[in-house]
Amino acid sequence: MERVSCRLIGRMLFQATIVIALFNLLSRVLGLGREVVIAHMFGATAVTDAYLVAFTLPFLFFAILSQALATVVVPVFTEYKTRGQHLEAWKLSSNLINLLFAALTVLTLLGVLAAPLLVTVIAPGLSGETAELAASLTRIMFPVLVFAGLATIFTGFLNANYIFGIPAFSGAVNNVVIIGGALTLGSIYGIQGLAYGTVLGMAAAALVQLPALRRAGFRFKATFDWRHPGVQKVLFLVVPVTVGITISQLYIIVDRFLASMLPEGSIAALNFGTKLIQLPISLFVLALSTAVFPTLTTWVAEGKHHEVADTMRRALRITVLTIVPAAVGLIVLRVPIVQLLFERGAFDERATAMTAIAVMFYSVGLVGFATNIILTRGFYAFQDTATPVKLLSINLFLNLILSVILMGPMGHGGLALASSLSALVNTVLLVWYLDRRLPGIWNVGWLRFMVAVLLASGVMAWATLIANNILTPVMTPFGTFGLVVQVSGAILAGVVAYILSCIALRFEEVYLLKRGSNQILDGVRGFISGRSR
Repeated sequence: MERVSCRLIGRMLFQATIVIALFNLLSRVLGLGREVVIAHMFGATAVTDAYLVAFTLPFLFFAILSQALATVVVPVFTEYKTRGQHLEAWKLSSNLINLLFAALTVLTLLGVLAAPLLVTVIAPGLSGETAELAASLTRIMFPVLVFAGLATIFTGFLNANYIFGIPAFSGAVNNVVIIGGALTLGSIYGIQGLAYGTVLGMAAAALVQLPALRRAGFRFKATFDWRHPGVQKVLFLVVPVTVGITISQLYIIVDRFLASMLPEGSIAALNFGTKLIQLPISLFVLALSTAVFPTLTTWVAEGKHHEVADTMRRALRITVLTIVPAAVGLIVLRVPIVQLLFERGAFDERATAMTAIAVMFYSVGLVGFATNIILTRGFYAFQDTATPVKLLSINLFLNLILSVILMGPMGHGGLALASSLSALVNTVLLVWYLDRRLPGIWNVGWLRFMVAVLLASGVMAWATLIANNILTPVMTPFGTFGLVVQVSGAILAGVVAYILSCIALRFEEVYLLKRGSNQILDGVRGFISGRSR
């Protein structure tokens, strides 16, 4: 019975991961479309720098408060459900949503009032005109904080109920509205129109989740019960998570603070580079971590530590197996990919070169960025929110030192490389500490596995480079269409070479994916029929 149960749970997780991945793919494609539209209309210019600085401010507060709550509500909500206290679980959710809304509304009002000061602190190197524009855009976009916070905590409660499709779809809705706002309001009001469209997009991402939340059992109640035991536990757990997310957001602040002292367009180049390297993470790693988190918290609550360790190990192997070749591919094809996605309109060859540099150095740490998401979820499943914070504190200090050292000789590329090296160090520390709690997460088999992944990725890089070199002179005369064929052909050659290498090296995960092909179809059918759980 235990083995059958594990197989059923594994199948459910696989289906949920695929459903989330599909909608994440849609969201990320639309997200890239959003960046393409922004790049076409505004380029890597001072205007775009001002927009990104303005967006950094509400996003920083949103990430600190609402993401922290969304992280800790899943294990606490699951704990109530495991004990059969469903009504108390939903009472907890209503309390937390009301408290979050009130807190974010107050912060929004304060942010609007203090916009010029905040811009000066975040990006002191901006010129006077650009700084004034950034302050104006900050006032427009600070309400994003309220809607983003609600959207995130809605997602947390839906995921705790094993509902993954609608929350993943909300990201696509957000991007569609922002693209529409950029093309319509942006054409009329310029960068201010894009700012208004950004606010509307996040509002739509929150509202689209409400019907699913109600179907799951949520009923709104105007309660602000600070003394509810669940609220008290969430507040206790959220403090270290809040500190940790604050530290992680300081990475962005450090980059933009230092990049504001570099040549114009450096902030925008780092932003566009980040969007590209986040794509492979969002397509599968975030989907995997989202799907596995509620199950991990349930197993921890039931004391099934062996199952937790096995699931974590498999999740990490799959992450490495998919992310390492993605990083290698981005390094090899960084210039044509940036050209294909962004080089048009105001985004010129200089912007392409700057963004390609950022992509290359961010890709060095891509496996660290990805595995850190899975590893941190392992700590959170045990309601240990303190250890990741301590390790992030060390890494922030390391990142600052490396950034200052590398930005002189390498410019914005040095800032990207500093972030990558810091992420890899953080991965080592997270594995070290998690292995103490879950022995077996790391073993000697990992060394053989990593060597094999690097070997397969090397074959992929060779095939990708050869295909790109063959296709480039042939397809260049055909403009954008030729660039599409060139990039697609090079990627296809690399993917085929990597898959064949993995089969030759007998990776267990390849055969698992092959046997799971029917489960992919079941997962999609399940979502379409309303069973996206």
